[in-house]
Amino acid sequence: MAKITRKPIPRKAAVPKKMAKAAVAKPRPAKKSAPAKKSLKAIKPWTPAEVHEVFSRFRKANPQPKGELEHVNPFTLLVAVVLSAQATDAGVNKATRALFEVADTPQKMLDLGEERLREYIKTIGLYRTKAKNVIALSAKMLSDFGGEVPRTRDGIESLPGAGRKTANVVLNMAFGEHTMAVDTHVFRVGNRTGMAPGKTPLEVELGLEKMIPAEFMLHAHHWLILHGRYTCLARKPRCEVCLINDLCRWPEKTV
Repeated sequence: MAKITRKPIPRKAAVPKKMAKAAVAKPRPAKKSAPAKKSLKAIKPWTPAEVHEVFSRFRKANPQPKGELEHVNPFTLLVAVVLSAQATDAGVNKATRALFEVADTPQKMLDLGEERLREYIKTIGLYRTKAKNVIALSAKMLSDFGGEVPRTRDGIESLPGAGRKTANVVLNMAFGEHTMAVDTHVFRVGNRTGMAPGKTPLEVELGLEKMIPAEFMLHAHHWLILHGRYTCLARKPRCEVCLINDLCRWPEKTV
């Protein structure tokens, strides 16, 4: 009997595990892209009548707003503003109450000296650098300005530790100038409401100065600071109690 030879059945090539999984894996649904946020610059600009209405409401609610930094004269105001960089007004006030009792003039501050000054302000952030600046600006005021706070923006900005915002605060509060000091609160309110959008504090400052009527400019920056500090909060704005929520352009407002 003839011997029957069987041809070997070819085995299927092994499929790599990764490829096998890929073959049976269900296609993932495409991710839905979040709706693009509306650019504030693309939102309808505020009209002069709306701006007038906003500041009329602020004035009616708080006719004489005050800055919250405690001071006794232009020099102590200047020092307080320099110390307030990256610090709260409450924290600065706590430190300066005792300081200003012993050093309320440039000469007294120099006599106090940098080392002793540090002891008074050590609870404030960056206190070592700030102490150095306060002593240096006191010396410059005596040598260049006769011991008086300069009454020009350039003069104030020439002092160590004093920038544009410091100059605007001092010019406004000490000398009644119509300046707009843009801190983090004013910057947020100007952008969020769409009243004066800008990428930098200077852009917001110039935008607000251009649109706010002169009759409101003396107190305008205080109204905006207080609004940002207590109502238009960074994380959870209190839109439900906002005086201007019907005029605000913010796309995410809750009322």
